[in-house]
Amino acid sequence: MQPDGPEIRRQREERGYGLRGFAKAAQISHGYLSRIERGLRSPQPEVMARIARLLGCRIADIQRQQTETNDEPEHR
Repeated sequence: MQPDGPEIRRQREERGYGLRGFAKAAQISHGYLSRIERGLRSPQPEVMARIARLLGCRIADIQRQQTETNDEPEHR
């Protein structure tokens, strides 16, 4: 599960949460939340669920969109 760190941060700040207060509400350390927002950590699904619940959104709304990275054409 790849979080969209910048989107999490944008939504957190838009809702008026500070880093420490949000992390405490999500039951994680502020350092861990900071690493998630900077794209350095991928949280467990239950942590993503707590973050999404606090932001009032779906987990899918704060996940990085999967893009195909294969440069070769698809064979049919």
